[in-house]
Formats: sequence, structure tokens, C-alpha cells
Amino acid sequence: MRKALTLSGSVRSGSLNWQLAELMGQRMRDAGAEVTNINLADFPMPLFDEAIEETSGAPENSVALAELFANADAIFIASPEYNGSVSPLLKNTIDWVSRQKNRPYKNAIFGIGAVSPGKLSGMAGLSHLRDILGRLGALIAPITLGVGHGAQVFDESGQLNEIALNARADELATQLMCISRGG
Repeated sequence: MRKALTLSGSVRSGSLNWQLAELMGQRMRDAGAEVTNINLADFPMPLFDEAIEETSGAPENSVALAELFANADAIFIASPEYNGSVSPLLKNTIDWVSRQKNRPYKNAIFGIGAVSPGKLSGMAGLSHLRDILGRLGALIAPITLGVGHGAQVFDESGQLNEIALNARADELATQLMCISRGG
């Protein structure tokens, strides 16, 4: 059974990106994966600073997250867009995890998505996220799941209420379950 992770770059209560991460987790479960939904609030870390690493070592939570990443077959990241880029929480998490020696970005295929209140669907931030992950050696699924007008696209049960978005989410889940680093 394939192992998958989901996480959101927002820990805000009621976050639409958290809702998207949960939705993609369910889609991957439906495709047969064992899914762990990670809440980054459960993995607090200081702002990345090499001096901390040199004097105290890596934060335990970065080691734990890197282990989860390294053992996953697929990872979906829902990334809120902050000023046209990724959230500070997500960037800090990526930076700390990247310092671990177990190749946390080189084992899984990554899916990325965003929910935004406007029509641009968080695509500027997702472009930055794709660049960051790519520089770390991550394999990223071809489909990007950008969801615009976020307040209107989820129904009461947390499902997408637009046919095209549902089809795109399903296709991304399929890619995450079918593509592997080994070919």
C-alpha cells in the first residue's frame, strides 16, 4: 500500500488550504493509499538559522518531519499564497526539513495546490513552491490544483462543488498514486 502525506502551509482555524489538504488526503485514500494528514501546528520550529543548527542541532520536529517525508510515496502540499509566494510557515518547514540527511525530498512525488479568495487561484505562490521543491530534487506531479474563489467552491461536506475542479483533483490524486520515483 502506498503511503501518502498531506499538509497545509496554514494552521489557521478554518483555513481553506487545510480543507484542500484534507480533501486530497481523502482522494488518495479512495485511490488506495494510507494517508497521514500533517498539521504543522504539531511540529513547531524556530525560524531557520544555521547558528541554531550548529549550536543545538536540528529541531526534533524537523527530524520527525523529514522521516515522514522520506518514508512517503506521495506528498500533497496545500500552499496559501502570501504576497505572491509561499507562507513563511511553509518556507521555514521546507528549509528545516531540507537540512536532514535522509533525502526527504527525493523519495516521494509531490502534488501542489492552493486555494485563494480571488480568481488567480494562488498560482503565483504555487510557481514559487514548484521552484523551491524542484531545487531540492523533488519530483512534482504535472497537474497543479489551483482553486480560485475559495469561499464558494467547497460545499458543506468539504467537497468541491465544481465539476472541473473535481476532475482535476481526481487526476492529481491518480498521478500521485501512479507515478513513482523508480519510474
